[in-house]
Amino acid sequence: METLFPLLTPAELAIALLVGVVGGIVKGVVGFAMPLVLISGLTIFISPELALAGLILPTLFTNGIQALRQGPVAAWQSTKRFGVFLIFGGVMLVIAAQFVRVFPEQVMLLVIGIPVTFFALLQLSGYQFKLDAKNKGIEACFGMVAGTLGGLSGIWGPPTVAYLTALDTPKQDQMRIQGVVYGLGALALVGAHMGSGVLRGDTWGFSAAMILPATVGMWIGSKIMDNFDQGTFRRATLCVLLLAGANLIRRGILG
Repeated sequence: METLFPLLTPAELAIALLVGVVGGIVKGVVGFAMPLVLISGLTIFISPELALAGLILPTLFTNGIQALRQGPVAAWQSTKRFGVFLIFGGVMLVIAAQFVRVFPEQVMLLVIGIPVTFFALLQLSGYQFKLDAKNKGIEACFGMVAGTLGGLSGIWGPPTVAYLTALDTPKQDQMRIQGVVYGLGALALVGAHMGSGVLRGDTWGFSAAMILPATVGMWIGSKIMDNFDQGTFRRATLCVLLLAGANLIRRGILG
């Protein structure tokens, strides 16, 4: 045990695996927020760096499952449908990552967190804010916002979900495109943190161990989601989006 998980006690590992299940359930229901749940839960009792290492491989694995749940053809169709978002988001992620050391992360968190929270509150209040799915300019703008935030802070979920929700995207399509977007981001995250040293000999085992509980949790959550109609799915997504936005504001204020 100590050889495989040298940085955790058995009790810490057991609690971490339980947190992984909870994070997976949330992702299975709404398609996002697993890293938020994992980093929030794990950092209560382990270091932020180890928590970050722990979420990397389960994030990559579960997003792959999510993207391919209806098969590779459906995943490719969703990729083409939101190609403008992905292209502009990817370009801005690469550009913004170069400024991560000079741009105040807390400012960016507030810039995104405040409108995301306002959007979720507005939608939950009953106001229907919808966007034209054919407007590629708007799609490009949301992609740029998501990519910029992802490059600066590693968080690109809230603006992505806000855009998909404003389009009233059918739940299966929304889940699938989120899997594609986050999966591509997770691949970049693996490479980045192999280079940074976060993923190394004494943390790989922990990250790999988190795959199974996260996957089990996601399976449970997906069964719950399958029983949701579009309206219930939308409300559940907005509730989690509200929590995510509030957390961004908290981080932006408190650091």
